[in-house]
Amino acid sequence: MRSKFIKGRANPIRAAIFDMDGLLIDSEPFWQDTEVAVFTQLGVPLTQEMTKETMGLRVDEVVEHWFSRYPWRGLTKEETVRKIVDRIVESVKTKGEAKEGAHAAIRLVAKQGIPVAIASSSWREIIKAVIERLGITEYISIAHSAEEEAYGKPHPAVYLTTAQKLGVLPSHCLTFEDSPNGVLSAKAARMKCVAVPDKAVRGDKQFCIADATLSSLKEFTQEVFERLQMV
Repeated sequence: MRSKFIKGRANPIRAAIFDMDGLLIDSEPFWQDTEVAVFTQLGVPLTQEMTKETMGLRVDEVVEHWFSRYPWRGLTKEETVRKIVDRIVESVKTKGEAKEGAHAAIRLVAKQGIPVAIASSSWREIIKAVIERLGITEYISIAHSAEEEAYGKPHPAVYLTTAQKLGVLPSHCLTFEDSPNGVLSAKAARMKCVAVPDKAVRGDKQFCIADATLSSLKEFTQEVFERLQMV
């Protein structure tokens, strides 16, 4: 995929906010495998393909989505969320690997002298496990979970709160996303957005609203950053 930029009214970048799952860490397979396993046990005929429908949503919203279609007995929705979260944390701790270019992208924005944050749909304990697994604690000023918001992505709340915690106006934030829901969330918050589409949803037309589109974070260079300053 070639880099794509959309020009608009320039706002200087004063903070960088990264999504997490599928962007910094190769965790989407964990989510897909866990969701298929857990929901299948509950009688939901979930397939790998069907998991694309809820990519980027909070885990409680994923559970609610499938429960509304295939109501089950046995585990409560809260217990189902807990089971999924526990499995994801274990997978991250034992098998989590950084996505290509993730560390370099974080270091690059940190070198600009701006704060770096994570705004994720994942639960706080998953975010903590990822930060520790990837060894990026020293770079992250704020790690905010949509678990603390009334609404998850594509609602902009998680990004707006992160910007508020950073003390930076949303229009001066640069975000990085891999899912259509995430891009919608970032742009609804009036932030600049770099899309790095996950291969499972690469053809989604909603990525067209991103300010730049890259094949991987490895393509995020100083030149790209400087060009985004002028977007």
